[in-house]
Amino acid sequence: MLYELRVYHCVSGRLPDLLERFDTITLKLWEKHGIRQAGFWTTVVGENNQDLHYMLAWESLAEREEKFAAFQSDPEWQTKRAETEKDGPIVSTITNSILQPTSFSSVK
Repeated sequence: MLYELRVYHCVSGRLPDLLERFDTITLKLWEKHGIRQAGFWTTVVGENNQDLHYMLAWESLAEREEKFAAFQSDPEWQTKRAETEKDGPIVSTITNSILQPTSFSSVK
């Protein structure tokens, strides 16, 4: 199992818009494409409280490539993403890492 850690660094003040988009749009489309989330977090104490951290669970890099590409090219996602960004971008930058659990990790 592989885990993808993605951190969305929001444009100042736009974190609520990103959270709403995930809650009402993105997660339904992920379900349609078989993308499994492993959790979402916002920052209570830390460098930036305008960040959204989340993890996705993948069986392999090939699965990630196939399913994430299908999601990103989905016409419904492209339309709804554009609608949510009509007043400007929500995310300024994205940090992305693919992680593999160690043999002693409680998460496998």
